[in-house]
Amino acid sequence: MLWILVLHISALLFWGACLLYLPALIASVARDNSAIEERPDPFDSITRFIFTRIATPAALLAIIAGSLVFVIEHSMTVWLIAKLTLVVGLVFVHTGLGMLVLRLEARNGKPLRIWCLLLGLIAASLMALIIWLVLAKPPLEAWL
Repeated sequence: MLWILVLHISALLFWGACLLYLPALIASVARDNSAIEERPDPFDSITRFIFTRIATPAALLAIIAGSLVFVIEHSMTVWLIAKLTLVVGLVFVHTGLGMLVLRLEARNGKPLRIWCLLLGLIAASLMALIIWLVLAKPPLEAWL
């Protein structure tokens, strides 16, 4: 059981780091329009690599390992449901970042920096709330 929890936390750290790093990376690449060299494959970028090879597998591993912890412990508390709701928000942020990667590769001139800032702030806020919920485990039953 402990190794599944360690796997869950490790995957969450990688996923969270990617969710905080990708908006800054996308905004910096979108700002720099002067390409030094043209790549033969326009879909061979560091943003796509981080999103598809690091962030997405880490997200899937974190969700699967977290689900296993939930199933093994047989725990069903209100704070856990609130945490899972916030994780769904992180999944939406992850999806939004994927859409920004596609928009960046299309180079259609649409503004990306505002969306990057917004998604970065939402991701940071959601992660802070998740950490607070997990560590504080507040008695949310009274709110129901």
